[in-house]
Amino acid sequence: MSSRSEVGTVDDDATAVPASTTTAAPAAASATASAPTAPSAPTGLPGPTVGRSRRRLAAEVWIVLGLSLGQSALYAVVRLYARYTAEVPLAQQSATLNPTRSPRPYLDLTYQLMAIGFALVPVVLALYLLSSHGRSALRRIGLDAARPGRDFPVGLGLAAVVGIPGLGVYVAGRALGVTVEIQAAGLEAYWWTVPVLVLSALQNSLLEEVVAVGYLVERLEELRWGVPAVIAASALLRGAYHLYQGPGMAAGNVVMGVLFGWYYVRRRRVMPLVVAHTALDVVAFVGYAALPEDVLTALRIG
Repeated sequence: MSSRSEVGTVDDDATAVPASTTTAAPAAASATASAPTAPSAPTGLPGPTVGRSRRRLAAEVWIVLGLSLGQSALYAVVRLYARYTAEVPLAQQSATLNPTRSPRPYLDLTYQLMAIGFALVPVVLALYLLSSHGRSALRRIGLDAARPGRDFPVGLGLAAVVGIPGLGVYVAGRALGVTVEIQAAGLEAYWWTVPVLVLSALQNSLLEEVVAVGYLVERLEELRWGVPAVIAASALLRGAYHLYQGPGMAAGNVVMGVLFGWYYVRRRRVMPLVVAHTALDVVAFVGYAALPEDVLTALRIG
């Protein structure tokens, strides 16, 4: 993919005067029994305050998305427009993931690690915001290690369910001209290339599953969105920030988003989704760097 917003209660210092426990005259006892009790303290915030709380929560969601995947989605839309208006057809264009950032190896490694680290800041922000009122955000969205024996097999199963059809979607998209050539690893071959690609896969997984699933689902539910709308929003966001790869891959990611959103709503655990996404990206990134050129050429379909 959190704590649901909690409506605070208003404390009232006025309390009812307890009835006397001593023996009193019948008239006094009758008067005490018939005395009106103090009104109970209100149990919720007034309507305008609730409205302000929801507006503040909605603003928080926009800020988090604007600093992370929402920004990526907007850039992807503009990049897709640029691709379609370019002189070169979409099918002949390419997108390079994990590109080299410097010709000097030690600087390239430094840039790669910095990029991975700063990309995780929105994840930390989302977890911080979900941990309000002393609740553990990791436990709330199921990002803890409480059930490794179940999370890892489920995650690998989800990776297989998504990955095998996903490869078919990519090949079909390339054949139809609606998907660009995706170069999953643009790094040179250094001793640190594979570890960096694995870290990049983990970073992508944490960013997308924590923000687009765990955080977003929790917050939209607090804003009283229905389950279908919540899953649709999460899935469409996932598809939007993949538009730079072409409409074909964006559509495939929407389907993946529906599956992951549905799983989270039912199980409230992000960890299997992180495992699945990490496995998919590790296979794509490291496999791309290791596969022979003739196999890569066949997969590009043109």
